[in-house]
Amino acid sequence: MTAKAERSANGGESVFRTAVVPAAGLGTRFLPVTKTVPKELLPVVDTPGIELVATEAADSGAQRLVIVTSPGKDGVVAHFVEDLVLESTLAARGKIEALEKVRRAPGLLDVSAVVQEEPLGLGHAVAQAEAVLDDDEDAIAVLLPDDLVLPSGVLDVMSRVRRKRGGSVLCAIDVPKEQVSAYGVFDVEVVPDAVNPNVLRVNGMVEKPALADAPSTYAAAGRYLLDRAIFDALRRIEPGAGGELQLTDAIALLIAEGHPVHVVVHRGSRHDLGNPGGYLRAAVDFALEREEYGPALREWLQHRLGPDWDPQLTTYD
Repeated sequence: MTAKAERSANGGESVFRTAVVPAAGLGTRFLPVTKTVPKELLPVVDTPGIELVATEAADSGAQRLVIVTSPGKDGVVAHFVEDLVLESTLAARGKIEALEKVRRAPGLLDVSAVVQEEPLGLGHAVAQAEAVLDDDEDAIAVLLPDDLVLPSGVLDVMSRVRRKRGGSVLCAIDVPKEQVSAYGVFDVEVVPDAVNPNVLRVNGMVEKPALADAPSTYAAAGRYLLDRAIFDALRRIEPGAGGELQLTDAIALLIAEGHPVHVVVHRGSRHDLGNPGGYLRAAVDFALEREEYGPALREWLQHRLGPDWDPQLTTYD
């Protein structure tokens, strides 16, 4: 049985079947490379970021990945399509390790695409997925491909919280005070009967507040487990700047109407693949964990960052 088939057979254990990945952006911060290569396909060492996110979704029970793309941006979905010619060539040449790598993405889960015709905000992007959901799906996971949340498993915790408390569950990271103005920040309170102290009730959210106005240091981390009621809320909110529909406004509406919303504070790490600096840190972090790259890279970094490093005297293998 394939990995995809095993997950499908056990799919009833999860509170969601469909994971939505908004990937319609132009990736302007990575130009000129994103002129021809979608940002989501840029490799973290040797694996595209979109595959890492898809793996996280599959490991947490998703059976289907819905990628929200923009017109003409087909390469992201193509990464999950079998390439039988390439596979047969690799098999004939005995390149088994490479063959396993190219088979990994198509074997993760079923992948489809919906097109966001205009860039009208994250809420608008998520709304495009409603049309492809089955009637009996009452929740979806949304994973922002710019965010790598490590170690994986936070969606499992979020699923347990939804199973116990209903409603929608979001993921947060605790950021330094001086960084709150770069994030959407949660207004939270303690849940009296919560066994896990990292589960908090959400009263609201402030987008990129000044430090003096920040209700907490808990910032959104690009993972959402949303009740299907989110789609009705998205139809009822007013567009903001640039005519965009914001997901946070729809969540705020649900909170105002008494819909339970909780947050799970993730105490691991997070990499931002949406900008070159964060992308480089993620690549280094992942490479250091790889047996074939880590020891040599660590040795080079220690040398490179040491006081005696001289670029004029350095040679490379």
